[in-house]
Amino acid sequence: MLGRYILKRLLHAVLVLLAVLIVVWIVVNAVGDPARLILPPSASEQLYQDTREALGLNQPLIVQFWNSFSGWIVGDFGDSIWQKVPALPLVLGRLPATLILTFCTLIIAVPLALVLGVLSALHPNSWLDRVLTTISLAGVSIADFWLGLMLILVIGVQLDLLPTSGYGGIEYVILPALTLAFRPIGRLAQVARSSLVEEMRKPYIVTLRAQGMPEWKIVWRHALKNSLIPIITVGGDELASFLNGAVVIETIFAWPGVGALFIQAIERRDLPLVLACVFVIATMVILVNLIIDLAYAFIDPRTSVMGPAAARRARRSLGRPAGRRPFPPKTTPVTTMQGAGR
Repeated sequence: MLGRYILKRLLHAVLVLLAVLIVVWIVVNAVGDPARLILPPSASEQLYQDTREALGLNQPLIVQFWNSFSGWIVGDFGDSIWQKVPALPLVLGRLPATLILTFCTLIIAVPLALVLGVLSALHPNSWLDRVLTTISLAGVSIADFWLGLMLILVIGVQLDLLPTSGYGGIEYVILPALTLAFRPIGRLAQVARSSLVEEMRKPYIVTLRAQGMPEWKIVWRHALKNSLIPIITVGGDELASFLNGAVVIETIFAWPGVGALFIQAIERRDLPLVLACVFVIATMVILVNLIIDLAYAFIDPRTSVMGPAAARRARRSLGRPAGRRPFPPKTTPVTTMQGAGR
């Protein structure tokens, strides 16, 4: 059953990827004549015609689409008009920088968010809960570009502690990773708090406490595990936003990732490079969604049959956690004393 579910999700991912590429190809070609967009306004008519012929733009539109589509199937997006090299290897060369930034951001964001959410859930409506909730709301509300500029101004310029741009050792990734981590810390902490508060009110938690299980074990081994689905959902959404290049942050910190290259390709009207960037970004986002769906199936096996959304509705309607519930403590049957009441 799980194998069929994975196969179905992979087929769906391939279809979505092709649909995204087709839509982008249509939109880019609808913007205007690529030859006119590439050439300066003072270009001669002969140069314009030669450019159209070199790019294959003098062919019928359906022929142009088929040439592009047949190349996508084998991973060939043509040569970059700007860099004069194959487009896909150029994008893949920028991918490690984006993955490093994403990994460092997750290392900072996920543990802090879970700690903030758990502490708030264990002390609801207390001063600690109010302080942590204020911090999480600030993380959601503050714009990434403003926070990045402030970190550059204070830490990079005034204190001169870290470099403000470039790509190299660990010191170069700290500021952009901190900037990107602030928003997911706020979102994940809020979701973890609300999900854990709801989970701690359920009857099986009372049973575990009656059995004498320590509170920390109840929270980390049972309650947090059974409240993971909404946390994974939000975490996957944030991970997808990191993998699509984090365009603004990469531009501010001059980080040579896929997002910065994507912006440069759009500015130069480089259609092959734009399509290659879209292909890599869409592939990573689809893989993240596939991993999230598999995580749903691992946490709650019903999701492999009914789908994550339907399983969440079923779990709420049943009023029980997704994982295995502990059995209530065994009790000795009460027997009637023979001589009672005499």
